[in-house]
Amino acid sequence: MIIQDESQLTDAVRTAMADTPNERLRAVMDALVRHLHAFVREVRPTDEEWERGLAFVTALGQATNDTHNETILASDILGLSTLVGMQNNPTWGGEPASALLGPFWRMNSPELPFGASIARGGTPGVPVLVSGQVTGEGQPIEDAIVDIWQADPRGMYDNQIEGLEGMNLRGQFRTTHEGRYQFRTVRPAGYPVPTHGPSGELLRAQRRSPFRPAHIHFMVSKPGFSTLITQVFVDDSGRLENDVTFSVTPTLVGRLEIHDSLDRAPAGFTAPWGSLVYDLALRRGESRLPTPPIR
Repeated sequence: MIIQDESQLTDAVRTAMADTPNERLRAVMDALVRHLHAFVREVRPTDEEWERGLAFVTALGQATNDTHNETILASDILGLSTLVGMQNNPTWGGEPASALLGPFWRMNSPELPFGASIARGGTPGVPVLVSGQVTGEGQPIEDAIVDIWQADPRGMYDNQIEGLEGMNLRGQFRTTHEGRYQFRTVRPAGYPVPTHGPSGELLRAQRRSPFRPAHIHFMVSKPGFSTLITQVFVDDSGRLENDVTFSVTPTLVGRLEIHDSLDRAPAGFTAPWGSLVYDLALRRGESRLPTPPIR
């Protein structure tokens, strides 16, 4: 059709896409066009503003590489990652809430024995023992994979440190027949998300803090169960109420107990040391791993 005026444009685009064979693609793109056109009609961007918006989207792709994923970062700081996770992972059965994958997960971190340390190469920091149980439908889940990754006490992930070889503060653990997992680490620190790219420019323009509270990432998988991707936040880390990615929910705040005595401390620990106990529950569903945001 020949477009007579603005009022016909949205329907013309929807009609052009109406024969899309894939039903889900057809529905998604129809909704996208309707909402995008409604957004433009509400905001009425100038030509210059539209060019700047397109430049922002282009810059997200240009800033993404093997060690940094700017598109995921933008999704995180806009709350989109958290929203998608909440919609796809309801907690009706009492399962821990999901939390966003983030831009730092790496596939194929080393599998380690029960109770091993993920802190390698003399990583400094307060030693912490993390443990818990994985259950499904109220029963222990044996042989589930608990994939862990976290920032170091400086707030840096291993891939952000130039010259660091191997995978530090990452590891995978198999649960015991009682569903138990346990590992040693060092206390994580809160940190600012990367701000060198367009997402950082947006945060500065909005006068928003780029900081995240201290946390440990968990990905728990087992065939026959939906993969749980979540984070456990340290209760005394600060910034719990203004996480830049909107990921903190009450059930994801774990209690880090600090011990001044070496009683019950694992071998090799020094005082003070910390312990954190956090149980995880899976629900029945498809077990799948996400696409790694970085290598």
